[in-house]
Amino acid sequence: MKEFDALKVRKEIVEWIRAWFAENGPKATAVIGISGGKDSTVVAALLTEALGKDRVFGVMMPQGIQPDIDDSKKVVEALGIRHATISVGAAVDALLDAVKAGIEPSRDAAINTPPRMRMATLYAVAASLPEGGRVANTCNLSEDWIGYSTKYGDAAGDFSPISDLTVQEVKAVGDTYTELPWELVHKAPSDGLCGQTDEDRFGFTYATLDRYIREGICEDEAIRQKIDKMHRLNLHKLKVIPKFEQKRDEN
Repeated sequence: MKEFDALKVRKEIVEWIRAWFAENGPKATAVIGISGGKDSTVVAALLTEALGKDRVFGVMMPQGIQPDIDDSKKVVEALGIRHATISVGAAVDALLDAVKAGIEPSRDAAINTPPRMRMATLYAVAASLPEGGRVANTCNLSEDWIGYSTKYGDAAGDFSPISDLTVQEVKAVGDTYTELPWELVHKAPSDGLCGQTDEDRFGFTYATLDRYIREGICEDEAIRQKIDKMHRLNLHKLKVIPKFEQKRDEN
């Protein structure tokens, strides 16, 4: 298998971001949610290199007390980008309380509502910037492959710089930025909502998943079947919303 050239890919992504903004917002600012995890950290660095720090706006969105909020602060400070902290806790609670008037929110609703509220917040910020904003999607290929994202939550955005990179590749690109704290680029992935790491929830590692994606190799048959099932059941998250099309009589 061809070795991954992180510096080459970094350059290609930066050029792609510049080209996308030239066409879709020549003066617009990139708006990105900063969680302190590797994905938002690396994407923020790519955006800053591509557009300059004055055209990147980071948004920290704690839900109540966020134990690792200092990690988010490290990112914006390391890159020198504009930023704001907007708590989504009250809004999430208010929405779930409103839902309770009609039906008891499920565990999935409780887990997926915060990222959807965060995405609404990012678009509110983008719409409030005088120069206009474009919201960055920070999902990677590994997460997308098994549907580990919230539809219309963190899976949304206007453009997606790292959705063709596996977790291992994202970390490799992150390691090319000497200004980024190593511990953030290599931080154990977690949604910050359920109290578990991603790999705890999956029952397999990202390294195993990434090898299967890139090489088609998974030595544990049970895990292979699990990955295939997750991929199949969550493909709808990656597709454009289907629409009914009328059959028209050309005569």
